[in-house]
Amino acid sequence: MYPWNHQRRYNAYTEYLKALFGQRVQKVTINAGFTCPNRDGLISVGGCSYCDNAAFNPSYCHPDKSITQQIEEGIEFHQNRYRRANKYLAYFQAYSNTYADLKNLKRIYNQALENDKIIGIVIGTRPDCVDEEKLSYFARLAESKYVIIEYGIESCNNNTLQAINRGHDFETSVKALEMTRKMGIHTGAHFIFGLPGETKEEWLSWTKIISGLPLHTIKFHQLQIIKNTVMAIQFKSHPETFHSFELHEYVDFVIAFAERLNPHFIIERFAGEVPPRYLYINNWDLIRNDQLLCMIEKQMENQNTWQGKYYIQ
Repeated sequence: MYPWNHQRRYNAYTEYLKALFGQRVQKVTINAGFTCPNRDGLISVGGCSYCDNAAFNPSYCHPDKSITQQIEEGIEFHQNRYRRANKYLAYFQAYSNTYADLKNLKRIYNQALENDKIIGIVIGTRPDCVDEEKLSYFARLAESKYVIIEYGIESCNNNTLQAINRGHDFETSVKALEMTRKMGIHTGAHFIFGLPGETKEEWLSWTKIISGLPLHTIKFHQLQIIKNTVMAIQFKSHPETFHSFELHEYVDFVIAFAERLNPHFIIERFAGEVPPRYLYINNWDLIRNDQLLCMIEKQMENQNTWQGKYYIQ
């Protein structure tokens, strides 16, 4: 089915990394103290209505610590948890990690790459926070290190993007992806299933649009409603506008989505996971992502289906 692994029924991120680097590679999450233009008032305030970065930051990851210290503590954390990993990707996850001038970006990313166990960087950001100057710098880094820029796209629906206070439209995402790929940099994208006002039928219709994007990797998250966010308040007032997936419903849905998805895309994640104490509502009990993945793969086997089975180019 795929050139590097004929055993799995989807294009798995872990196998992709093993094929690329010849060994297990682990991400080390870093919070470099960035913010977002929809938080600091440049285009809006308050940030995305669903967002609370504390819900997914590891304990060692804090902007009060230097990049070097976060990497060292992160490697120690993962060496205790994943003893097989010897090489790491520095994952800049919190907020918009290209939202600074080029001088500061160089200082931050060059510091991360000083550690000889770091073989590349993963940069989470917004599509309206890149330009040719910044991408040229990352393109030069990519000549000797693995570099991927992951864009939070979240939805293909511009009305939704406006409602959740993203501050950019879908066309901005397409432009950023095309510019990044043109520079020779790996590209990733993040989408959320369950944003208010959207439906399963609409999400499935996006597969043709998404499949045509210049992407290497892709992440999917079910909407997780986090306590003390704007979205939690909205859910409390108007729960009927949300589609809250039950567990087995979500398994069936993401399989149907994967069946229609470009088979060359590397699926990094089918769902999100945050500590239960942050959740305003939790339909899935305490199931972990590895358990969910086992359910998805078992169901794909039972259905004799795979990523891209119904993909139409």
